Amino acid sequence: MPAISTRGRGRRTISEINMVPFIDVMLVLLIIFMVTAPMITPSVVDLPSVGKAAKQPDKVIQIVIQKDERLELVTDGKTDSATLTSVAGSVKSLVGEEDNTAVVISADRSVKYETVVKVMDSLQRAGIARVGLSVQLAP
Repeated sequence: MPAISTRGRGRRTISEINMVPFIDVMLVLLIIFMVTAPMITPSVVDLPSVGKAAKQPDKVIQIVIQKDERLELVTDGKTDSATLTSVAGSVKSLVGEEDNTAVVISADRSVKYETVVKVMDSLQRAGIARVGLSVQLAP
């Protein structure tokens, strides 16, 4: 309801906004934020980084997925072809009982991501622990 002034003969309304309540609310909010800001602990996210392996792998087995989704196993310079169903068994036989053998999957850019996930899934089901993806840095 507008304030009414009774000066002089007639009544007229005062059409100014009263800023005092607004300033009071802003000062209260400022004080609340100033008091609670030191109490907030910043969260620390521990991101993984490259090169933190405790020990370099003794042997590296590379699975190469070609453009036509053919699989090749590369070990010590020897290349063998494999299928999606036989790749896990082949890698398991190459790994043997060694704990420190790494498997690296390299795929062509045009290969569907689904194929790479299927290879990773078959390796995981076979119990292969150290599986990584090969990446190429952009120039």
